[in-house]
Amino acid sequence: MEAVVFVFSLLDCCALIFLSVYFIITLSDLECDYINARSCCSKLNKWVIPELVGHTIVTVLMLISLHWFIFLLNLPVATWNIYRFVMVPSGNMGVFDPTEIHNRGQLKSHMKEAMIKLGFHLLCFFMYLYSMILALIND
Repeated sequence: MEAVVFVFSLLDCCALIFLSVYFIITLSDLECDYINARSCCSKLNKWVIPELVGHTIVTVLMLISLHWFIFLLNLPVATWNIYRFVMVPSGNMGVFDPTEIHNRGQLKSHMKEAMIKLGFHLLCFFMYLYSMILALIND
């Protein structure tokens, strides 16, 4: 059972790594003016909820399977994703808003957040891979 938990977490982490890279590439395209702000934000907002759901499922799965260290490691990022989604001002298009993305350095902060998430998901990938191998050896 423990191996199944880590196999699912590993696959979910691969999807989250892909999303982080997609966010970085799309924000980079906006920064270089290859795409406009409206199309960039609509592309990114489409993937905010799947990212939120994917990360929250793994966090809850670690809580249910009693992997406390991994749960506590994932909890701040999951909480930040939920907070960021809930605190979207009314009238905005979503987490990424085309009218505000160039204001107050939001583009840089979104880019920095995507880079930090990519690093976090890469760390989690190797942690899940190691745990999966240990679970398969012990079973």
